[in-house]
Amino acid sequence: MIVAQKTIAITGAGNGIGRALALHLLDKGARVACIDKDEEGLHKTEMEAGSLAVRISSHAVDITQSDKLPAMVNQIIHQHGCIDGLINNAGIIQPFTTVKNISMQDIEKVMNINFFGTVNMTRAMLPHLLPRREAHILNVCSMGAYVPVPGQVFYGASKAAVKLFSEGLRSELKQTGIGVTVAFPGAVSTEITLHSGVTPPEIPASKLKNYSQTSPLQVAEAMVKGIENNAYHIFIGQDAKWMDILYRLNPALAAQMIQRKMRDLLKL
Repeated sequence: MIVAQKTIAITGAGNGIGRALALHLLDKGARVACIDKDEEGLHKTEMEAGSLAVRISSHAVDITQSDKLPAMVNQIIHQHGCIDGLINNAGIIQPFTTVKNISMQDIEKVMNINFFGTVNMTRAMLPHLLPRREAHILNVCSMGAYVPVPGQVFYGASKAAVKLFSEGLRSELKQTGIGVTVAFPGAVSTEITLHSGVTPPEIPASKLKNYSQTSPLQVAEAMVKGIENNAYHIFIGQDAKWMDILYRLNPALAAQMIQRKMRDLLKL
């Protein structure tokens, strides 16, 4: 699906990858419905769009509250005339701690936003996407969906659930005009720890050089290209690409490499 002249809804559009996606889609000629519970963040996205903000609508909604979504969807259609695509980007990480020490409240929060938020948005949008001649859903996963990261076990589990949900959805929609893509970014230079309310572990200066990160714009460009090519999977960043290959060849070795990186940070 070529994104120019299409209306794309993006969750988590008030910061980071979501904001980069909104701005890049505007540059490509799309109309954008920005969704986030952070009204201030949505306003900043509009400000950064400059003159292109005339093609933006902003919707302050909590995607974990499924009963609030139908009214939002109707509002998007009223403002733009239709919906052609959905990018489920909103997500948080968990506190950097072990399975033994994390609270049930934190576990539920991660699952509610990352997995059920994606499900809620997809179910709310599908009735409006199905009548379109062509449409697309892109769900943002993580490298943590296919390789285990100690200290982020429940984050990884939530993204693994999104992965299989997305793949199953693509199969179910095979005979329709809706494509489904799953994106797997590696390390990205965003403020996800801040927006997740999480304190990141301190990385020694001597090891900082080993933690390369992809920019939000590079991620956005790869995701939009994936939509236009109806890609099945997109691996973004050299870390995500190489770890995918290694995990396919030797999952135990891949897991061991990540465990070694996290061991010093989490005192495992």
